[in-house]
Amino acid sequence: MSFPYNKNVLNNAVILRKNATKQEKHLWYDFLSKYPIRFQRQKAIGNYIADFYCSKAKLIVEIDGLQHYTVAAATHEEERNEYLNSLGITIIRFKNSEIDNDFRSVCNKIDYSIKKLISGN
Repeated sequence: MSFPYNKNVLNNAVILRKNATKQEKHLWYDFLSKYPIRFQRQKAIGNYIADFYCSKAKLIVEIDGLQHYTVAAATHEEERNEYLNSLGITIIRFKNSEIDNDFRSVCNKIDYSIKKLISGN
């Protein structure tokens, strides 16, 4: 399923893809790019950009750095989540430290979420 997107955010998505964080690169190259169900990096949806998106499961995986833990960011994330959830998209979030310190557990949680969403349970 294709979602509407704002063409103005596409340039930002390309920039974000080229300047991925260490944690985003690790998750992409060491797990999601090889996952049997396709993921997209820096996917534009509406006025927002998802770190990773799996269309088959309608799942967004977000990796949160310190910039996500401010009052302004929390308000923005709430609006963003509300919009994306209204499209039937599920969002799971991980901190950078989870990628750094417990990578296997992150991968297992993503795999579990995908299987659960696809099976409808």
